Amino acid sequence: MTKIIISTDKAPAAIGPYSQAVAHGDLVFISGQLPIDPTTGKLVEGDIGDRTHQIANNLKAVAQEAGLGLENIVKTTIFLTDLADFQAMNSAYNEHFSSEPPARSTVQVAALPLGSNIEIEAILCR
Repeated sequence: MTKIIISTDKAPAAIGPYSQAVAHGDLVFISGQLPIDPTTGKLVEGDIGDRTHQIANNLKAVAQEAGLGLENIVKTTIFLTDLADFQAMNSAYNEHFSSEPPARSTVQVAALPLGSNIEIEAILCR
């Protein structure tokens, strides 16, 4: 099997030497998404809920480019710079994954690219 690179202009461009997503067999691996508005290339303003919604939109855009949707996500990893944001993030996240949510890990990290306070990566299954 070969890997397939997935890219869309409906999600933020990679800010380093990585792909937005890579498909291999039945799996699609979406790189960590920041709350960047793909039309402006800038982090969205607002609280952690607003930023979580933007990331969900970015994940959806990349998933759609792979012919999939958020319902195909089987695992997410959420990186927060402050676990005090967990409840507000969780509330916004639930709006996108309320039915049969994927497995998930949430960890606090010291810092994230571009000064973001949240990043989410995902694994999807066809």
